[in-house]
Order: sequence, then C-alpha cells, then structure tokens
Amino acid sequence: MDEAAEDSVAAAEQTPNDSQDEVGEDTASVNTVDTESKAGVSPEVAVLLAKIEEYKDGWQRERAEFTNYKRRVEREQAEVRQRGIQDTVTRLLPIIDDFERAMQHVPEELKDNSWIGGIDLLLNKFDKFLTEMNVEKIEPTGKPFDPTLHEAIGVEDTDEVESGFVSTTLQKGYISGDRVLRSALVRVAK
Repeated sequence: MDEAAEDSVAAAEQTPNDSQDEVGEDTASVNTVDTESKAGVSPEVAVLLAKIEEYKDGWQRERAEFTNYKRRVEREQAEVRQRGIQDTVTRLLPIIDDFERAMQHVPEELKDNSWIGGIDLLLNKFDKFLTEMNVEKIEPTGKPFDPTLHEAIGVEDTDEVESGFVSTTLQKGYISGDRVLRSALVRVAK
C-alpha cells in the first residue's frame, strides 16, 4: 500500500474533525473524481476512488505501451527474417547466372540430352524458388533507363531503341518488394 493510501486509512480511523483537515488537502489535489460522486460519499472514499482511477489509468497506459512494444518487436523480427531471406537469395544469384549462361551455350548436338534437360529443370526450380521468395527479375531492355534499378556500364549508338532507353541487358537485376537485390547491368542508347 502506498503512503497516500495509508494516510487515507489512518485518516478514516481518526475522529471526524481531524480527518476532515487531512483529507481535505488530499481531495483538493484530486481532479478525477466528479462532483456527484463526492457528494454521495465520504471524503476518504472519494480519495480512495481517485487513487483507484489513477492506478487504473496507469495500468491502461502501461498495457497500451506493452501492446505497442509487442507489435514493434514482431514487425522488427519480420523485417530481420525478410532481410535474411533477401541476403541468402542475393548470394544465390551468381550461381543462377552461371547456370543460365551455361544453358545459353549448350552445343546443338547436346540440346536433346537428358542431362541438359535436368539442368534446365534445375533452372526452373530456381525460378520457382525466386517467385516463392517474392523476388522478381528486372529485365529492362527497351525500357527507359532508371538509375534506381539499372547500372549503366556503357552507352551505344543504336536505332533499335530511343535515346535514354536501355539497349542491351548484360546481367539481369533482381528486386524483392521495394529493395533492389541487384541492379541490372545495362548499356544505354545515345
């Protein structure tokens, strides 16, 4: 029991005249008890009701703070998980690129080989995995150059696309949500 509550209990045990003086100071400082409840109860009870209200308000504030804290922690944990997934995917991208380049240079006489078909299935699994992880390819050829998504490594004269548009994609880029995992390496038309 806190000191003010003990004072209120002690005041209730004293004579009515003595308690009026001590409790009068306490009730003057309490603004949460309305005038109707003051009129119907003794000053000691009014002080105790005010304390109850004060503790209730404090408890509600603390509960709201704790709820907000839990939400913030859950959001931060989800962000950390997502960042971990994105970092892992980023480390897999060069491996996927190597498989794609290898498949682009398969000799004609081996295209029907079942081993090559297995490698193609593996690439399809990688694509499915990227889709499940909400990772999208950035394929900018023929689109306006965007420095947030593309990294220009050269400029070339071409009639195939307008000036300022991507003429050639040298390496695909990847994006997950609003985070660019890897910018696409491109050449831009003059």
